[in-house]
Amino acid sequence: MGMSTRKSIFITGAAAGIGRAVVERFAQAGWFVGLYDVDEAGVQALRQQLGAERCHAGRLDVSQPDDWERQLEGFFNAAGGRLDVLVNNAGISVTAPFAEADLARHTRLIDINLKGVVHGCHLAFDYLRRTPDSRVVNLCSASALYGQPMLASYSATKAAVRSLTEALDIEWQRHGIRVVDVLPLFVNTAMVANDVHKMKTVQTLGVRLSPEDIAHSIWRLAQGPGRRLPVHTPVGLQAKLFYLLAKMSPDWANRLVTARMAGH
Repeated sequence: MGMSTRKSIFITGAAAGIGRAVVERFAQAGWFVGLYDVDEAGVQALRQQLGAERCHAGRLDVSQPDDWERQLEGFFNAAGGRLDVLVNNAGISVTAPFAEADLARHTRLIDINLKGVVHGCHLAFDYLRRTPDSRVVNLCSASALYGQPMLASYSATKAAVRSLTEALDIEWQRHGIRVVDVLPLFVNTAMVANDVHKMKTVQTLGVRLSPEDIAHSIWRLAQGPGRRLPVHTPVGLQAKLFYLLAKMSPDWANRLVTARMAGH
């Protein structure tokens, strides 16, 4: 049996927020969509809503390689032998002064935000390699540009995801796989809603992006020839500005701006 002609996308953290917006954007365009989350009830409800013939859903804890292996294999078969786009979106935050948050919360964040992306890329590689012009889109963050107070471990994982993206994009070019990321600032999701009262940076800059804005950027990265894609896509005017400043300004200036915005 040959490969399906319908493109497919596998999305982690698909039950809510950015992940859900990505699901809706691609399902609307006729893609076969993989809905994966630790919230199994959430993705199964979404599957019912979209219709079983348009998607595949399951429970996935991205920190568990066994979960990845099982769900990737099931999805690849259900999608007709193809994986066009992997979206590593699942993530959590710890918004607190670093030393005040429990160490277990920091290590759990690393397990999800960084190890989860490493697991996904490593275990999806063979499926991506078997699909022409496939790509990986990692959810990065403008906090990867300079470490953010109150988000120390979160910023660290996003900076690591940014480096991983750059390295794999070079390594996997010969296999016809592009690896890219999106770098939004604050997005109007439940995660950020919890941070608004804790972080002066959020109060200073405001929350100007919706999950649909990020989904639109990912949609654009899924289209057209892979060779023309930028490795990093800052989303929104503020993130684009910070991205340019981080490149052009010396470290002391970036440190000063970051500290001032955070009220330090």
